[in-house]
Amino acid sequence: MRDNERGQGNRMRAPIGILLASGLAAVGPVEAAPDAAAEQAPSGVEMVASEGEGAGYWPRWRGPSGQGWVTGGGYPTSWSGTENVAWKVPLPGAGNSSPVVWGDRIFLTTAYDDGARRSVLALRRSDGKRLWETFAPPTEPEGAHPKNGHASSTPTTDGERVYAYLGNHGLLAVDMAGETVWHRPLGPFRAFHGTASSPLLLGDRLILVQDWGGGAFIAAYDKKTGRELWNTPRTARVGWNSPAAIRVGDWVEIIVSGMQQVQAYDPETGKELWRARGNTFETIPSPVVGHGLIFCSSGRGGPTLAIRPGGSGDVTDSHIVWQAPKGSPFVPSPVLWGDQLYMVNDMTAIATSYDARSGELLWQGRLGTARREGFSASPVAFDGKLFFTNDEGDTFVLEAGREFELLRVNRLGERVLASPALVDGRWYFRTERHLVAIGTP
Repeated sequence: MRDNERGQGNRMRAPIGILLASGLAAVGPVEAAPDAAAEQAPSGVEMVASEGEGAGYWPRWRGPSGQGWVTGGGYPTSWSGTENVAWKVPLPGAGNSSPVVWGDRIFLTTAYDDGARRSVLALRRSDGKRLWETFAPPTEPEGAHPKNGHASSTPTTDGERVYAYLGNHGLLAVDMAGETVWHRPLGPFRAFHGTASSPLLLGDRLILVQDWGGGAFIAAYDKKTGRELWNTPRTARVGWNSPAAIRVGDWVEIIVSGMQQVQAYDPETGKELWRARGNTFETIPSPVVGHGLIFCSSGRGGPTLAIRPGGSGDVTDSHIVWQAPKGSPFVPSPVLWGDQLYMVNDMTAIATSYDARSGELLWQGRLGTARREGFSASPVAFDGKLFFTNDEGDTFVLEAGREFELLRVNRLGERVLASPALVDGRWYFRTERHLVAIGTP
């Protein structure tokens, strides 16, 4: 990175040492091929990932890597509604948030009475037994699209507390026994199709994005007290995007892929560092990072942008390395594995792979029957395989590589909108009515 590209924003960027001291690290894909991992490392651009004990669990949206990479082994690659089912338990209420895992606990958010009541729920990981449920103070719910619902934001945990964003019901922090530590009211929001952004735990602060027409913002809160540390207005009128933290050289940037543009913020102050135009109106997928680039997808089959981070101000003309004009996912996030970027267009059920460095289209292949908005869960990857789960609960297992190769389809037999969590050789799927553990009983 040239010094003049950092511009004035360099004075405001959070040093990586501060975040490392807070139990976070920037890591690459542990399971990637050695040559690919080595080629990524010199770039100096990496996702800020969970470190220490948290790296062995699934403590946040898209796991410890923040982008769907699974470490360890022993995970089954085939299952059904009866095969390789370790346990299956009913879930109360309704929600599409993904499970997060720490120790022997699994945490979820759920909603009742059309969103009038919302809670954080804990289950025992060994057998799915319900341990406790803690409710946020009741309030008037925001509206929501039927598919989105009122509990789509995935919570996060540091092993001491669980932090959940519950839309109009605010931010809730509970300890591992289910006792409320703090609650911060937010809203009311009248967000188009409801709220869904998952909070990001970064060092001593919780980062939250809420895009809506009545006062969009990105804000940071003290994780111990819920006190607001900064709040930066945004211009986006719609969005269900979750923030990501990346390391760029010796500083950290918060990346938000939102309506019509991708923006970077200083996590210490909330100051905008740079922005790149090119997204479409509606944005849901989370960014992924590798090979010195940030990959952002938006819209109903809209563009995917590969952006070199850093710089200052509008970097559209200088930092977009390549872009694919169409075929991107609307809801699921992409996944980066080795040298390739993989995604599924959930409007057509077409999977696509690009060369991550150049943007060359490598292949496309159909995943089942095309249904409008037929995929919601984001994919995961391990051991050279990619796993895409559609809304019918069918998981398509692909071999990673430069040719389309569908290995098998695993049919769970239940509707699945939430992304899975994977820990210690077991998958945890939240279905419409159950939590299902796939693995050795």
